[in-house]
Parts: sequence; C-alpha cells; structure tokens
Amino acid sequence: MLKKLLLTLIAAFCGAAGFAQQIQSPAEFLGYKLGDKFTPHYRVAEYFRYIAKTAKNVELQQFGTTNEGRPLLAMFIASEDNIKRLEEIRHNNLRMAGIESGAIAANAPVITWLSYNVHGNEPSSTEAAMWTLFDLVDPANAKAKEWLANSVVVIDPCLNPDGRDRYTNFYNSVRGMVPDASPTSREHMEPWPGGRVNHYYFDLNRDWAWQAQKETQARVALFNQWLPEVHVDYHEQGYNNPYYFAPAAEPYHKDITQWQRDFQIVIGKNNARYFDQNGWMYFTKQEFDLLYPSYGDTYPLYNGAIGMTYEQGGISAGLAVVTRSGDTLTLAQRIAHHHTTSLSTVEIVSANAKKVVDEFKKFYDNSRQNPPGVYKTYVIKNDNNEKVNELAKMLTRNGIRFGYGLAQKAVTGYNYFTHATEQYNVDANDLVVNAYQPKSVLLHVLLEPSTFIPDSATYDITAWALPYAYGLKAYGVKESYKPANTSRNIVKPQLPTNTKAYAYVSAWQSIADVKFLSALLKKGIKVRYSETPFEAGGKKFTAGSLLVTKAGNDRADFDRVVTQTAADMEHELTPLSTGFVDKGSDIGSYDVKYIKQPRVAVMSGDGINSEAMGEVWHFFEQQIGYPINLIRYQDLNRIKLADFDVLIMPDGRYNDLSADNLQNWVRDGGKLIALENAVAALVDKKGFDIKKKEIKKDDKADAKTKPIIKVYADRNRDAIRSSIPGAIFKLNMDNTHPLAFGFPKYYYSLKLSDDIYEMLGDDDWNVGTVEKNSYVAGFAGVQSKQKINNGMLLGVQSIGRGSVVYLVDDPLFRSFWENGKLLFSNAVFMVQ
Repeated sequence: MLKKLLLTLIAAFCGAAGFAQQIQSPAEFLGYKLGDKFTPHYRVAEYFRYIAKTAKNVELQQFGTTNEGRPLLAMFIASEDNIKRLEEIRHNNLRMAGIESGAIAANAPVITWLSYNVHGNEPSSTEAAMWTLFDLVDPANAKAKEWLANSVVVIDPCLNPDGRDRYTNFYNSVRGMVPDASPTSREHMEPWPGGRVNHYYFDLNRDWAWQAQKETQARVALFNQWLPEVHVDYHEQGYNNPYYFAPAAEPYHKDITQWQRDFQIVIGKNNARYFDQNGWMYFTKQEFDLLYPSYGDTYPLYNGAIGMTYEQGGISAGLAVVTRSGDTLTLAQRIAHHHTTSLSTVEIVSANAKKVVDEFKKFYDNSRQNPPGVYKTYVIKNDNNEKVNELAKMLTRNGIRFGYGLAQKAVTGYNYFTHATEQYNVDANDLVVNAYQPKSVLLHVLLEPSTFIPDSATYDITAWALPYAYGLKAYGVKESYKPANTSRNIVKPQLPTNTKAYAYVSAWQSIADVKFLSALLKKGIKVRYSETPFEAGGKKFTAGSLLVTKAGNDRADFDRVVTQTAADMEHELTPLSTGFVDKGSDIGSYDVKYIKQPRVAVMSGDGINSEAMGEVWHFFEQQIGYPINLIRYQDLNRIKLADFDVLIMPDGRYNDLSADNLQNWVRDGGKLIALENAVAALVDKKGFDIKKKEIKKDDKADAKTKPIIKVYADRNRDAIRSSIPGAIFKLNMDNTHPLAFGFPKYYYSLKLSDDIYEMLGDDDWNVGTVEKNSYVAGFAGVQSKQKINNGMLLGVQSIGRGSVVYLVDDPLFRSFWENGKLLFSNAVFMVQ
C-alpha cells in the first residue's frame, strides 16, 4: 500500500513538472486568437508578467510609467545560462563601447532590441510582440533555443501605452458584431486627437534625442544602460501600402557607417525570403530615410546599433478594411507580418552574432580614436547660465561627456553665429565638449553647424544644431582640447537677508525665470517688469527684468513668500532698498508695467494640429506649472471669451473662422496669440492687419518665353524646389519690444514652411523680420529660399485695448527648440 502511494506521488510530481513546462500561448492566456480583437494594454502587461513567472529564461523589468500611470515594460530573453548573468552581459557591452572600463569578455552575446507600437494607432505590433515573446520562450521551439544561445533579445511591447489605449478603446466602442471593412465606416474614422500621440499629444518617435516626454526619458535611460547592437522600431503606415523594411531610403546621414548600411541589406534580404515564401507584398529603399537624429531607427544608429524601421500597412484599418486594390487587409494578417520580421531579424542577427558584435566594438573604438567631423572640440559660451544648464542636462541624458573651461584660454574656432573663424577666450564656466569620446558620432550629429543633405526628399526636419536651438553662442574648434574641469564653480544664489525690501529684481532671460514668475503669480504675488534697461544696487538689468514691489503686495508675508520661493527654486533675486535707481527709469516710472495674472485658454479639438496644441499644453503644465483651460474650437462661439485674458490658437485648420467675436474680444482687452497656420486663418479677416507676402514677378520676363515641359519621372525632385522640411533662418529682432525681451538683436527660427507675411502697418510692430540672406542651415528649396526674404515672421498688432501676436513659426517645436520658449512666454506674459 505504501509503495503504491509513493508511486502515485512520484507520478503526480512528474505530471506537475511536465505541466509547468507548458507555457500558454497568447490565445490560451487571453481567451481569443490574436487578431480577433485589440488587446487592452493592461492585458498585454498581464501576459508579460505571466511569462516572467512561468519561463526560466526571461527577466521582466518595469522601467517607468506613462503620464496616465500605465507601466513601461521590457522583457529580456536569453538562454537559461545567460539570463543568470544578465548584468555581467550588460556591463561587458558597455565596456566594449568604452562607456565603462575593464576587461572585455570574448564571445559576448549580441543584443537585439525590438520596440513595438510607438504610435498608439499603429497597434498590430503590440499583438505581434506577445506572439514573438511566446515563440522565444516556448520550450518546444528548437530554433529559438539555437538563436538565444548567442543572443539576448529585448522586447518592449508598447512604447506608447496611453496612445494605444486611446485608440483601442475608441475602436472597441464603435465596432459592430462583425467588423465593417468599408473604408468609409465609422470604425475607420478615428476622432481627434487620434491615438498616434501620447498623453500630451507628442510624437514619441520624434523624441529619442530630445527626451521631452516622460516615456522617452525612461526608455532612453534604459537603452543607454545597454546600448544594443540591433534595434528595430515597429510601425504601421497607410493601409493601402504593403510592408516596408530596411534597407532605408536616402538620404543617409554621412556618419552612418558602411557596415550599418550593408547589414541593413542582409537583414532585409532575410525578411524578403520569408515574405517571398508567403507571397506577401513589400518594398525597401523608399520614403523612410535616415537623417533626423531623434527617430527610433536613427538614434540607435548614431549610438552604434543597426537601427531600422519596419512599417506594416494598417493605420485606421481596424480589424479589417478593404484596400484600394480591392483586397481585405485584416488585423491577423498585419500581426503575422510583424511577427515574421521579428523572428527573421532575431534569426539573421544570431547567425551573424560575432560579426555584429565585432563591428559594434569597432564603431566605438573609432568613435573614441577618430571622431567624425572637422571639429574636435566644441565650446558653448556661458552667456546664459540657465540655458547652459538645460543643454548640460540634455547632453547628460544622452551620455555625451563634457566639462568646463580650458587650460589654454585663447583658441581659434568657427563662430556659429557669425560663420567666421575667430580667436576668442574660453571662460572657466564655458561648456566644453571634446569629440574624442564614445558618443562622438551622436554629439557630432547634434552639434555640427549644418548637416550635409543631398538633393533628395526627406521625411522630417533637416536642421537641429543645438547652439541655434538653445540660442547659445558656440565655436567649433579643429584642434582637440580637453576641458579643464568636470564641473563648474557655481555659486548658489543667497537668500536675501533684507526682509523689508522696497522691491526684488529677477532676470528675464530663460525658462527658469518664467517658472519663477509663474510660481509667484500662483501665490497671489503681483509682479511688474521694466520696459527699459536700468542699473540699481550695483547691478545692470536688461529690459524685461521682473520687479516684485512691496507696493501692490500689501501682505504681512510678502518678503517671506518672495524670498522663500526664490530659495526653493534656487533662483537669483536682488533686493532693492529704494525705488530710486542708479541709471535708467525709477521703479515707479511709466516704463515699469504691471503683469496681470492672465487667464489663459488654448484651442483644441477638430481641425487643430494635436501635436502643436500638445506642445502648448505640456509647456504650461509640465514646464512652467501655470494653469490653462483647454477649449474646443467648435465651441468658440458658445464660450464667454470675457472669462479669459489670453487665447492661444495653435497650428491647425480654422475652417469657417468667424473673426468678429475674436476681434471684439481683443478690442475689449483680450490678447490673441496665433501660431503657424492660425496666422494664415486671420488673413483677410476684418480688423486683422496680417497679409500674405506677395511674390513679385520679374517685370522684364518675356511673356513669350517657351513654357517648361515637366518630366513625369522628375516630379519628386521638382517638388523639393519649393520644399522646406525644417530649416534654420536668422531673424532680425527689435529687442526693445516686449515680445523680444531677453533676446539679442537676432533670433534663430526653425522654419517648417515658407510662409512669410508683409510688414505690418505703421500702428503695429514688426518684431522679428527676415532679410534676403537670412538662411542658416537645413534644406530649403531654391524657390523657398527666394521667397523667405524682406518680410515679417514675428509681429504684434494693437486692436482697441487688446493685441494680436503673430508667431509664424512654432517656437515650442517638439519642446526641443529651447530658445523659443522665452519668446512664447513673452507673448503670454509680457506683450500688453
């Protein structure tokens, strides 16, 4: 009897052990086949956590959360031996890159990183991520075991959980019992703002280098802790397109190595092999280029990886849609395509693991020993401490090393702003970046004055040099100089001891000053500013400097609130004991203006560019902490505009705009801020002085000139003659006007179109204008260059007791154009 019981227990134990090896597929775990419905993000997370508890060769890491609290997850998959020494593999990879010191192990596994669903309404790849994960951990999958013998695979199942759930919740709420495949059906008409973007309506696929968003900051921090050898970014494109995979389209940035180019072809051919077997349509070498540094493919490339984008046709396709060719594209098909390229990529990378790892090490060896570009040292002048601080934070997030000052004070270099080679002195607190470092390729791409762009169409902006974006004077030096110090000699501002100050003065030259103003206004402190420069207390203050006076702030805690706010923010503040200044206008003069605490509204909803609106929303909430109201454009005529002091019109299509109510509101004291196409919407509207600049034809042109016969094959090349996909132009600034406070007599603007306007009339103010030779960097077609001259790009019009601010270019673009933030703040707080 005892023997029988023992045998029964042994059999039960063996059965349990066998059962433990059975890992549920996504269909078994979810209760439906992949492709039958969209999986909510929380269920995706549950499946990944289930695999983490069940499989022996994985490690799941939650590396952050979204703005809406959803988890950001990364699953590490390797052989059982390698998963136990994951940290050792990570550190070895960083040693190969020269990020860390120490001996490098031989036969290091290759790291392949698969990132899915960065755009929320491109959801098929997250479904494929679950399938791919299952295949890699399935004990019965012999091929996967072979691949993982020399590979670590990282799966990020959803880069944009907030956007994904926005899309899937919409679709699941409108679909019927049977999917309606008609392209005109409601389920294929996604409402504003769409699921593509994150909570603040940012495109996370454009944020890798800038890291303005919470999700990107966490993800890139993890990425830079590993530096994988291969990175794939999974997308969807319009559903009438087939599948796209590498090799990419031209232009390639010139710093992308021949190996990186060639191995894209190797991977592409392996993908093609499987697509050919299945008869699936695909294309390569078209549309998706490798230039802009903040994509999910280019950022890894500039960090030594083989970076690639895979694009499945399918945006707005739902569960099924009839394409232009008459075929029905299903979610199941889209998932299958992404799943196939996922495994194909893991397979071909594993087959070439040693070569891939060797080339990765070679990339970083070359970066440290032979950095690209003419300039081997970059010097950023510290004319604005807070802007230099922000730039330093950005470089640090990207792993770019820098220091301050030089042992050799006088050097010769290329001046970004004058475009001349000059001798200058490097001060102790000037930021110095030496190119001989592991991240030399990335720093060169971000800091080179002008990116070489061949004469071909590009997918995004073509200029982003950080000195222009931050408004900081910079020099490129051909010689290699190491910074004298790793940190600056920073003297923290002291808390003012005069508890009975007549007034306190704060500078107005950076976003830090705007944050301080916002904090005071929210605490009920009244603030003024000086329209003219002045000297007081032994210091010089520029126009726009904030004045916090005892007068008007009749409260017992005035000094404590002001000084404590400055101390909490480590913000420099100068107390004045008298309103009698040493030079300039006294504190009580008419040159000192009161800043009314503005009630701000921002237009949103149908027709508004959600990303442009999101930049404004994020700026107020996350950067300066100032309250705003989001109103819908379609409700404009039903809203009591008198409840607001400032109304912001972001870029968008303002169809059927009725300007009468807006004009009356402005006349009664409101301030309207129009950006990009919102400016165009006010052209020819009664009461608004804005006029499109007319392009004058050559009066001497021969009317009988034979017309040019266009060649169809050259249509794309002809189109770029009038194209300007993000280029930098230098504006002349009237910095005596409040819109330009805190700026020198120039401003570098990132132009995303060739829009330009006639000079405003005599009663208005042309604050930012361009002359004929204002082009600085980036691609601008010859026709666009000719058009952008002798016109207005920043202007202010007075109407009654109010004003209209015209901002033709986007000063908050993707939140990385740092210098534009002060310009936008001037429009909100300074312009009367």
